[in-house]
Amino acid sequence: DPAAALMGPYMKGFVSYATKFYLVFLFASIFGKYMDDSGAARSIANKVIALTGRDNALLVLLAIAGITLLLTMGGVSLFVVIFAVLPIARPLFKELNIPWHLFVATFIFGIGSISMTMLPGSPSILNVMPTKYLGTTTMAAPLLGIIGSIVLAAFNIWYMRGQLRKARKAGEGYEESMGSVTVNVDESKVLPAVWLSLLPCVVLVVALNVLKIDIVWSLISGCVVAAAVFWKNIDNQLKTINAGAVNMALPIINTCADVGYGTAVAATAGFKAITEFLFSIPGTPLISLTLATYMMTGITGSASGGLGIVLETLMAKYVALGINPEFLHRVVAAAAGTFDAMPHNGVVITTLAVAGLTHRQAYRHIWWGHVVG
Repeated sequence: DPAAALMGPYMKGFVSYATKFYLVFLFASIFGKYMDDSGAARSIANKVIALTGRDNALLVLLAIAGITLLLTMGGVSLFVVIFAVLPIARPLFKELNIPWHLFVATFIFGIGSISMTMLPGSPSILNVMPTKYLGTTTMAAPLLGIIGSIVLAAFNIWYMRGQLRKARKAGEGYEESMGSVTVNVDESKVLPAVWLSLLPCVVLVVALNVLKIDIVWSLISGCVVAAAVFWKNIDNQLKTINAGAVNMALPIINTCADVGYGTAVAATAGFKAITEFLFSIPGTPLISLTLATYMMTGITGSASGGLGIVLETLMAKYVALGINPEFLHRVVAAAAGTFDAMPHNGVVITTLAVAGLTHRQAYRHIWWGHVVG
């Protein structure tokens, strides 16, 4: 009965996710907006480029990846990061004659699986979500996360080096992309000092991982510190807070809708058959957990949406098997940051649109660097 499904399990899943994560999305978005409006994100990015130099093409690609990794590990939204990094990347790519489509390779590497799901201590929503279901912390299974990060980093460096060589061999260089979104940067704006720019990020990460403060209060502390130290760099504090809150609305509603959909599916007879199939796969149950997460994130085109469905509908069954909760946390989080990056994924579409590139030009870098890696 569609009406009963909508009013029953669909809304139950929708509200359950909102109850757990609405405040996380809200304060994370406000924190990211403070980092953007104050110029702190751009200040950090400029410093990283100054340290690595502008002479070596591979080093420039790694520097861009390092900037995005640093900012996302500091709690800055990836939707904010692209607008901070793009104005720095474009002139560098042009100066070194690097094909512009390779920007997507370095950017996705920086914002992708490592800071989203693998590195212990990351304030990423994907690393936070399992804590609410498993009673773990963001530092869960640190060794597994570090090993995964090293493997993924090595693979991406190998891939980007190969793509650079291929481009040089083919005589391919930088070409201005048609139809790219213009990113207006106020060059006259006085940026905060790097140490000051990093201070709110450090407070957030320390509060979350060292003091073991709940993610919501950790984000609030980051926002309060940002409001204080960037007081002179932000013209209208209330406007920044309001913009951050508005930016949060669509992502949280989309994810709640995904989870509600998954909860409704879980109430059907067919879902029981799928669950029985997954649990019948030979070997460790972690294989079926990984496959289930691949499936849900790929279908929804959302890492948080797919992960929310798995946590809400399946995780209790895996906990009942007696598997170490920390191991479950890291495996399910890493699996969520794999097949989420399908062509219909919101971040994929946004990144390509802002960079002025098409799926045909650049999606292969996302496939290789993120999904295959």
